[in-house]
Amino acid sequence: MESGIDGKHMETNLNENAGKPPPQPGRFGRFYLQELINSGGMADIWLATDAKGEAFALRRLHQNLRFNFTARRRFVRGCEILSQIHEHDKVIGYFEHGKIEGSHYLLMEYVEGSNLRQLQGRSDPTLGENLAQIMIDMAVALEHVHQSGFLHLDYKPENILVSRNASVRLVDFDLARRLPEKPKKMPGNPGTPAYMAPEQLQRQGIDQRTDIYAFGVTAYEMLTAAKPFPGESPEEILRRELQDELISPRQYNADLPPALEKIILKCLRRDMAERYPYMSVVVRDLEQALYV
Repeated sequence: MESGIDGKHMETNLNENAGKPPPQPGRFGRFYLQELINSGGMADIWLATDAKGEAFALRRLHQNLRFNFTARRRFVRGCEILSQIHEHDKVIGYFEHGKIEGSHYLLMEYVEGSNLRQLQGRSDPTLGENLAQIMIDMAVALEHVHQSGFLHLDYKPENILVSRNASVRLVDFDLARRLPEKPKKMPGNPGTPAYMAPEQLQRQGIDQRTDIYAFGVTAYEMLTAAKPFPGESPEEILRRELQDELISPRQYNADLPPALEKIILKCLRRDMAERYPYMSVVVRDLEQALYV
């Protein structure tokens, strides 16, 4: 459930954490941290319980970032945005956020499962058996974020949690921003390069169609086990996006429905004006293509 931030900042954080002993279970205010679920560039996520034995996912900002203004601001903004949009069954549930013993934390719904990247990596049957519904639910989650007035800006497999019964939750809103009325250049250009649209990599104005591109990359990867425009750097990814011919998903798997391929390719158009205008239209077309 832990996301990347911009590559340079994440690399710095990981370097700072390198060689340090892993965090240990123990008391944290009124909670007991039972098991480390995940650790990323900004925070650790724990399975935590309270005095009643109720289980939660508790996300705690890394100790070495306590005095990092940018990291704290991103963490708290993500908490505040989640508190406004969480009442949806495809978005991770929110309970509270604040500070305990000087450490910023976020208390969330605990979902026993794995993120989409982990499922893909081990060829988990949950993914294959429920692919159509998972893909639609992924789209519905992003549709809800947009309809709530926000961009996610870090939509990728690591931020899509899938439970054992194939229920989807979208997580990590640290990089989210208010949805602009017209394309707007975002300060800091947040995101993960492999999932960024050409306009974002070129630091131009963005809107919901930039998130739709990220959905397209994620769906393409889910269907083909390959990225549409692989690259080792933002510059290489952008060059491929602007110059290379996209390999159609059906070239990887001829059994994919042509209508599904058409949807993914439209999400991945270079020109944002040629993409879907809204996620609600993507959801509609996916439901028709997948007969769900």
